[in-house]
Amino acid sequence: MQKYLTEIRWGVIFTAVMLLWMWAEQLVGLHGRYIAEHATYTNLFAIPAILVYVLALRQKKSGDYNGSMSWKQGMQAGLIITLVVVLLSPGAQWLTHNVITPDYFANVQAYAVAQGMMSAERAAEYFSLNNYMLQSVIGAAIMGVLTSVIVAFFLRSKE
Repeated sequence: MQKYLTEIRWGVIFTAVMLLWMWAEQLVGLHGRYIAEHATYTNLFAIPAILVYVLALRQKKSGDYNGSMSWKQGMQAGLIITLVVVLLSPGAQWLTHNVITPDYFANVQAYAVAQGMMSAERAAEYFSLNNYMLQSVIGAAIMGVLTSVIVAFFLRSKE
C-alpha cells in the first residue's frame, strides 16, 4: 500500500478537482439558468483532468522513480490513479447531486423534454443518479486509461 501512496493521493486530488468543477458549474448557472450550455462547457473539464494526470505522473517520475520513468511505469501509475478515481466516482456523483446541485436532474430533465429531445419517462430514466453513477464509472475508466497512455508516453524517460 505504501508503494501506491502517490497514486492514491492523486486519485483523491482528481476527485476533489472534479467536485470543485461541479460546484463551479453550479455557481455559474450551468445546472440551472444556463442548462442549455452545460453539454458544451462541461467538456472543458478535460483541461484540469489532464493537468492532474500530468502533475501526478511528473511527481511519480521525479519522486518514486528518481527522474527516470519508463512508459510502462507511467502507465501502471496512471492506471492505479484511474482505479482510485473509478472507485470514488459513485460517491462523487452522490455528493454532486445531493449536496452541490440537488436540482440538476429536475432541471436537465425539464430542458430535455421542453426541447423535444426525449419523453419525460426517458428523461427521468436517463438523467438519474443511478445512471450517472454508472456513466461516471465507465467514463472514468475509459478516459483514465486513454489519459494514462498519452501522458505516460510524453513523460517517459528517453534513454
